[in-house]
Amino acid sequence: MRPTSLEEVVGQSRITKAGSALNRLISGDPSATLSSVILWGPPGSGKTSLARLISQKRDANFVELSAISATVANVRDVIDSAKKLLEVYDRPTILFLDEIHRFSKSQQDSLLAAVESGLVTLIAATTENPSFSIIKPLVSRCLVLKLDPLSQDEIATLLNRAVARSDWGDKQVAGEAIEYLSKISSGDARRALTLLEAAAAQALDVVTLDEAKAASELAIAYDATGDAHYDTISAFIKSVRGSDVDSAIHYLARMIAGGEDPRFIARRLMILAAEDVGLADPNALVIASAGADIIERIGMPEGRIPLAEVTIYLATAPKSNRAYLAINKALADLESRPVPPVPAPLRSSGAVGYAYPHDDPRGIVRQKYSELSEKLYEPSNHGFEKTIAERLRAIGEILEG
Repeated sequence: MRPTSLEEVVGQSRITKAGSALNRLISGDPSATLSSVILWGPPGSGKTSLARLISQKRDANFVELSAISATVANVRDVIDSAKKLLEVYDRPTILFLDEIHRFSKSQQDSLLAAVESGLVTLIAATTENPSFSIIKPLVSRCLVLKLDPLSQDEIATLLNRAVARSDWGDKQVAGEAIEYLSKISSGDARRALTLLEAAAAQALDVVTLDEAKAASELAIAYDATGDAHYDTISAFIKSVRGSDVDSAIHYLARMIAGGEDPRFIARRLMILAAEDVGLADPNALVIASAGADIIERIGMPEGRIPLAEVTIYLATAPKSNRAYLAINKALADLESRPVPPVPAPLRSSGAVGYAYPHDDPRGIVRQKYSELSEKLYEPSNHGFEKTIAERLRAIGEILEG
């Protein structure tokens, strides 16, 4: 079912449209330089298919590796072979590296020299934001293209095409079955095709809606690259936010058992600590950061223990999103009016009239620090933020007195 030409590609019109960099690469435009590319998008959005289309239009040696199982030695073997092919036959090498975010920093480093020199053209696929999962020197050497989930109509188009190309004889697929599978696949073409195949295997003459539903129920409970990935992490986050420690640990276990990347979980916990615990417990962010660092050092399966500790700590910590609201309010304020100048006494050069707080025995002086007309940060009465509120009140009393 993989497309053999750009015309057969379903979806991704934003990055495959005429004149785009990807379109020129795939169409074999001689003026288009074959550059390294990072394809970033959700599962089943067409990353591998697009990578193979690029290679088909180039007289190049195409090598495919998965970062889940590949080692640095495998990468070096590809680079050594690429060097020989280029020297003897003047033939370039394209390395397609799937799930590149699963490579460690040192493994990604092993690619740099070959990519920089052009010895190897890298086409990497990732489901995670390259800014966080791929080292910056490698990202800077690549064209980063973001893919979107396929729409329900696009998934239906692929399923109907699969039925037309199948070797199922006279077996038919009901329209409502196609509609159902398109809907529950959440933009993942691979998942949709897998479920269609499972449903067809059970059916006698017609794949009905009931058989489509039965096939979806047979799917595994958690797929680290599928729809359950998003549902489970969402439930995990909301359980921690809601202070339901047992549910949070339950969803953590589901992710670990399903093979979820522990670094992804650790990153979500750091975001949770900042956004949902906030200054109600300032130690939460420190502990979440320490947990992420430990995961990088010890890996799995031992990493499940610090992940559990951080999860329990955050779930049971007092909650406040006031820092999150404050920065959002400040950014919105900047967009709604002209940016005011920095008051003269606070400027780095030529400042006159600046009052140094440490010269006052109270450590606080009355001074205009900005042109703000309203407060951006309003502390809650939860945890340590209650103490912050008391401090702000005390500061206000000093300044007013």
